Amino acid sequence: MVTIRDAFPGFSVDDIEAAREFYGTKLGLPVSDEPMAGALQLTLPSGQSVFIYPKPDHVPATFTIFNFVVENIDRAVDELNSAGVVTKIYEAPDDYGTDGRGIARGSQSGQGPDIAWFRDPAGNVLSVLAT
Repeated sequence: MVTIRDAFPGFSVDDIEAAREFYGTKLGLPVSDEPMAGALQLTLPSGQSVFIYPKPDHVPATFTIFNFVVENIDRAVDELNSAGVVTKIYEAPDDYGTDGRGIARGSQSGQGPDIAWFRDPAGNVLSVLAT
C-alpha cells in the first residue's frame, strides 16, 4: 500500500493572471506564485492549499469545483455582485430554483443550504453557501 503524506486539490484555468485577479481581489483569498513556473497557489481559510495551473486548451468543469461557506448568503451575493461577479448563472425554472439574484433557498424548502453559483474567469463553476 502507498503511504500518502498529504494531498491537495488542483484545477486548470486558461488565463493565470485573470485567475490571480479573480481569486485574490474579487474573492479576497491569498494567492501566491507556485514554485512550478506559471502556476498559482491559492490558500483557503482552513489553510488548505489549492494548485491552479495554466492549461491552454482548458475546458471548464461542468460541476461545482469550489463551495465557499459564508455566514450570510445575501451579504455574500451582494459583495460578489458589487465586485462584478454574476451570481445568476442558471435561468430555467428547473435550474435549482434560483431567485432573481441567483440564490437557491434550500433552507426554506428543506432541500439543503442556501446557495448561489457563479463562474471564475475560466468558466469553472463555484458557489457560496450558508449552512
